[in-house]
Amino acid sequence: MADEEDKQNKTEQPTERKLKKARDQGDVPASKETGTAMTVFSLMILSAFLIPSVGVGLVGALRGMIDMAGQTDIGSGARGLSDLAAASSAMTREVGRVLAPVFIVMILGALFGVLIQGETVVSLERIKPKGSKISPVAGLKRLFSADTMVEFLKNTLKVAIVAAIGTWIARRAVSETWMGILPPEGLLAFIRSEVTTMLIATTVLLVPIAIGDILWKRAQWTKKQKMSHKELRDEHKESEGDPHLKNRRTDIRRERARQRIAVAVPGASVVITNPTHYAVALRYEPGRDSAPVCVAKGADHVAARIRKLARENDVPILENKPLARSLHAVAEVDEVVPVEHWQALAEIISFVMDLRRNIRRAPPAGSSLRDEL
Repeated sequence: MADEEDKQNKTEQPTERKLKKARDQGDVPASKETGTAMTVFSLMILSAFLIPSVGVGLVGALRGMIDMAGQTDIGSGARGLSDLAAASSAMTREVGRVLAPVFIVMILGALFGVLIQGETVVSLERIKPKGSKISPVAGLKRLFSADTMVEFLKNTLKVAIVAAIGTWIARRAVSETWMGILPPEGLLAFIRSEVTTMLIATTVLLVPIAIGDILWKRAQWTKKQKMSHKELRDEHKESEGDPHLKNRRTDIRRERARQRIAVAVPGASVVITNPTHYAVALRYEPGRDSAPVCVAKGADHVAARIRKLARENDVPILENKPLARSLHAVAEVDEVVPVEHWQALAEIISFVMDLRRNIRRAPPAGSSLRDEL
């Protein structure tokens, strides 16, 4: 009952994470009918095109070995084993060479039958022992499931199709032989022709079954991967984190940032402002710093707090809109500012040092003093 309610609640399309997890576990839509159809198709190719040449080549290889049987000298002991191994190896190579096209066609047919279904994965999860595979209850559920019914109808249809085709061809072949139309020397060619006809007809009728089975498997797989609203929320929590914990971590980071600014700004040499949106606190101490160092920066509310701390600690605040925006974008906290700003900052630092020595002069071009010492 709980399983039915859970299935009814799964109305949402699966997320990419859910689909990836299913693929990693080897759970992808797979149809057995494509393999069956490609097997019959491969046999049809062999019967129609390769059997005559392969048959002639195989007969030639075996006849050559028989002709050489009385002429090959096989010694005794270790020499005899060596001679026998050499003869067997030669026969195996020749037979393998003749049958190579047959193996290639069968292998290509099997690979095409797998690739035509789309996505293919290799996973050890499919062969791991699971209790559900030997559970009688789970077995009964699978026995009376929609998939089992579809498989039963599909297999019944295939058997009926192959039986009908085989009966039709057998009746026609028997009638022709009884009527004396077929000469004895054409028996093998006639059998091959009839088998080829049966394989062609079977392939043509199995292809729609394979296509329908692929569509059915994909539809059932997509339905099985659907998610409920609860699963979506749980997955979001796993990927993004619990919102409460995330907010708590954000609050902790903000508090640490405020504490850091409260410590760094009072030791700054100057604060460059936008004047309202950005604020960058810089420190330059001769003998300690090779160039101005960014000790704090921020925008909006953080910028307002930096300006407030600067006023409370008598740190000069200079308004320079383009410089403040540029420093906020490129300067890193606790690092020397980029070299392209050194010239402008050298004039500002020189002005600030003059202020500390009570030397009054105009601020550098583009800057204005908002709070004086």
